[in-house]
Amino acid sequence: MTSRADALLAGPRGRRLCLQIVVAGAGPWGWPPLTWRQGVSGYPVGRVEALEVHASLAAQVAATDLSSIGRADVLQALVTSVDGAMYWQPPDDADQLLADPALAALLAPVAETVTAAPDTRWWADPLARSDQHAVAWPAGDPPRYTSPQTAGVHAALRDWRTDTGADERRAAADRPRDLDALLSGRWWCTPATSAVVVTSRRIPGVADLDGQELPAPAGLVLVEDGWGWATARSWPVPVPAGARVHEVTGPDDWAALVGRHPLPATASRRHDWYRTTGQDADWILPDWSSMAEEFDAVHLTVDGYLSTVGRALPVPGTAAHTVLAGAAPDATWWLTDLPELREPTHWRRLDDDPPHWAPI
Repeated sequence: MTSRADALLAGPRGRRLCLQIVVAGAGPWGWPPLTWRQGVSGYPVGRVEALEVHASLAAQVAATDLSSIGRADVLQALVTSVDGAMYWQPPDDADQLLADPALAALLAPVAETVTAAPDTRWWADPLARSDQHAVAWPAGDPPRYTSPQTAGVHAALRDWRTDTGADERRAAADRPRDLDALLSGRWWCTPATSAVVVTSRRIPGVADLDGQELPAPAGLVLVEDGWGWATARSWPVPVPAGARVHEVTGPDDWAALVGRHPLPATASRRHDWYRTTGQDADWILPDWSSMAEEFDAVHLTVDGYLSTVGRALPVPGTAAHTVLAGAAPDATWWLTDLPELREPTHWRRLDDDPPHWAPI
């Protein structure tokens, strides 16, 4: 396989994207197939049978006309995979099964087809400096939007680091060491509770107006565990000249970045990340405030997202691990103040399969 296809199958979300392409429309139960048996209370219970799972996936791949896979099919599979990312609970049956290298290998022809498609070449591209957009979702009733905060970012990141450290100390004092304790907390590793602006480029296949296709921000549709918002707002974001951008193209990039800017997080992430990765480890977050001294932004390519998120990654030079959680494909986190934003675009959702939006 090519290196991009190998990387795609190395990540949980990459494997799920490939699976989605071959099982789309595979019936109400999708994949994996279930064998129904009578449960103790008299109700049928679905069980996964290993041989049946392997045979069914091989048959699905063989029956898929890979030459007919189009841009809309790949976009829908990407959206479905991203929406299914959750880091506070165990992976679902499909993700757990695909962690078996023998099963994942069955998806190799799909991974090759996806990564060879012209419409996915941009997945490996660095930051599109001339085409960045921030997306905001409504909150409250009636819905209100909060404009991105473009000033005071360094102070906000220092506050984030202080708050994150305090949360870790509280968790160390209050939470049990028992990995099976039903506890959850802050499971993300991004500065989600700070005022950091997050942007993405526009992509085709997301929006249309009166039957005419329009490009729209990737952030409209590539949302982890989305809430099904019906409206949104986006702003074009001017990229500062000479901005220092760190590119995360895969697991090694992310682990090395965390190793250069570590922030201990074992107590606060122990239970959530054990459930999602199955590993009991010392955990490290990236210190975004420290990173702001070295970079103006961190950009996660689509390839980087699909191959990296949700994995327990060893951090170079330490005995600890990290997880990239709470991200999005093509997301860029801005660690510096930005120029004044341009006029926003208001959006309304048209449908979900594939996802489409229209400017208002």
